[in-house]
Parts: sequence; C-alpha cells; structure tokens
Amino acid sequence: MNGHPPATAGQSGHHYPVRVYFEDTDAGGVVYHANYLRYAERGRTEALRAAGMPHATLMERHGLMFVVRRVEVEYLRPARLDDLLDIVTETRAVRGASVVLRQTVRHPDRGVLAALAVRLACVGVSDGRAARLPDDWREALERMVPAVTATDD
Repeated sequence: MNGHPPATAGQSGHHYPVRVYFEDTDAGGVVYHANYLRYAERGRTEALRAAGMPHATLMERHGLMFVVRRVEVEYLRPARLDDLLDIVTETRAVRGASVVLRQTVRHPDRGVLAALAVRLACVGVSDGRAARLPDDWREALERMVPAVTATDD
C-alpha cells in the first residue's frame, strides 16, 4: 500500500491520489515539471487496472503493450511539497491501434494544476509494430469515455 486513499472511478473519470514528497520537488518546494509525467503514468496504469486491463495481462494474453506516442502538458499552477493531488484519467477517443486520454492533475483547493493530452499506441511486444486493440480492451476503453465531455479547464 502506498499510504494514499484508494483510487476511485466514476462518471468524471478515474481518480488516483498522489502525495507530493520532498524527492518530487525542487529547492523551493515546487514539483519539478517532469514529475507530472510520472504522476500521469501512475494514474493511467491504475485506470487501466481498475477497468480490468492491467498492462501485464495485455502483454501476457495478447503479446501487446501501450507506448506513449504523444503527450502535451499545460502547466497551470504549481503543485507543492506535501500536497495531496488527484490524477483524473478519462478516455477521449479509441481508434484502431491507439487511444487518446485526457488527464488532469488537480488540487482540492487550487483546482487543475496541469492538463495532459496523451495518445497511447498499441504495439506488439516482440516487434514494436502498431497492432489493433483487442476487442475486449477496445470495449473497456470505450466504457471509460465520459457520457458528456466537460469543457477543457
């Protein structure tokens, strides 16, 4: 257990809590920019796990894996030492061999601190070539698309 409250899923996407530790910050106690990518990776991994799609199963059962094809990050406000953040993951689009996610890093009082647009590509483990998403994975990812997509923060 990581000492955080459990992750949750709901109409507003999958929520994964992350505490900011000293190791995550610069000398001023502000989260170093690259750590937002680490937080988002954990949030994506736990969102897939919560949907019944852990990465290990995709690799073992189908010989496939997800790789980050593109990521855009907009930094809006700084996260600081000891903040408890909420990493929210939503599926925006599912395509033949890729999925587009929106992730936000939120603070309960300061709102959205960072917004990420992430495109994951599904590739073969053995050759790294693009591969179609298995039907059961496609269906699970489509269930993670919000019924009503909120406006961008």
